[in-house]
Amino acid sequence: MKTQAIQQAFGLDHLSPLERPEPTPGPVTKVIMVGSVSLNYRDLLTVTGLYNPKQPLPLIPCSDGAGVVEAVGPGVTRVKAGDRVATIFAQKFLSGRPDIAKIRSTLGGPLDGTLTERMLLHEDGVVPVPAHLSLEEAATLPCAAVTAWNALVTEGNVRAGDTVLCLGTGGVSIFALQFARALGARVIITSSSNEKLARARELGASDGINYREKPDWGKAARKLTDGVGVDHVVEVGGTGTLQQSLTAIAPGGQISFIGRLGGEPQGLNLVPILMNRVRIQGIFVGHRESFEQMNRAVALHRLRPVIDKVFPFAETRQAFAYMKSGEHFGKIVIKV
Repeated sequence: MKTQAIQQAFGLDHLSPLERPEPTPGPVTKVIMVGSVSLNYRDLLTVTGLYNPKQPLPLIPCSDGAGVVEAVGPGVTRVKAGDRVATIFAQKFLSGRPDIAKIRSTLGGPLDGTLTERMLLHEDGVVPVPAHLSLEEAATLPCAAVTAWNALVTEGNVRAGDTVLCLGTGGVSIFALQFARALGARVIITSSSNEKLARARELGASDGINYREKPDWGKAARKLTDGVGVDHVVEVGGTGTLQQSLTAIAPGGQISFIGRLGGEPQGLNLVPILMNRVRIQGIFVGHRESFEQMNRAVALHRLRPVIDKVFPFAETRQAFAYMKSGEHFGKIVIKV
C-alpha cells in the first residue's frame, strides 16, 4: 500500500513515499479506500515540525480525506461496503465537550493520517458525505468546513442580519463566508489581494478590505457598519491580528479564535474584551455530531466547496509548497 510519510526528520524534503502493509478489517473496524485528501495549515506545520516537534516519526500526515468503504468487519453497523465517507478530525470526539482523550485522537498527528491509499478506521470515525459532492469536494469538509460551522453555528449562534468578518481567503474563511451567507448574514472579508477580494464578492461577500492597503483594517470594518462594529469575527490570524479584531468587534460580539497565521502580537491591549463584553471562543474543529449537522445544511443548500487546485498523489510536496506560498483561494486537494 502506497503512502506519503514524514520519515526520519521534519521538513518538506523528508515527505516522501513509504510502503505500508495492506490493512485488514477487524470486528468493529472497516477499510476506507481514500480517494482524495485536502490540506490544512496544521498539516504544513506538522510536516515542518512546528506543530508538535515531539511527534514520533514516521508519520502519515493530513487529517482530511474522503473515499469509498472497501470492506467492513462483521460488527460494523454505521456504514457498509460501497458507501462514500469522509474522516472526522478527532476520531473519539463524537459529541459533547472535548477532553484530553478526544483531543489526542486526531488524524495526521498523533495518529497516522489520510495521505495513503487505504485507511483502517473504527466505524465511529467517519461520516457519510452529501450525495451531490465529488470525493475531491468531500475531502475538504472535515477540518476547514467543520471549524467554520462550529464557529458560526454550534458555538456562534449567528443569525440572519448579523455581520461576520472573515480574515483572509483560506479554507476556513471561505467556508465561513458560504455558511454565513446561507444563514442570511452579511460578510466582510479581508485579503492582501484585490483579485481574491473580487472572487470573495462573487461568493456573496458584501465588502472586501485589502489589509496591505489598510493596515488599520479593524477600523475600516467598523466604518463599514456605520461605527457599530461587526457581530462576529472568524479569527484565523491569532494574536498577530487579534488587536484589529478587537477594534472591529461590536459590544457583546464574539471572536472565534481559530488559527495563528498572523504572526506575533504587536502591543496587544485586552481592555476592550472587558469593556465591551466581548466573547472570545476557542474553536478546535468540532465533533462528529456537528459535522453531521453541517452536512445536512450542505446538502439542503447544495453548497459546493471552493477548490483552488487539485494535485496528483505523486506531487504531494508541490501541494504543500503551494500552501506555504499562500497563493491559494479556498482549498488545496491531493487526489490519491
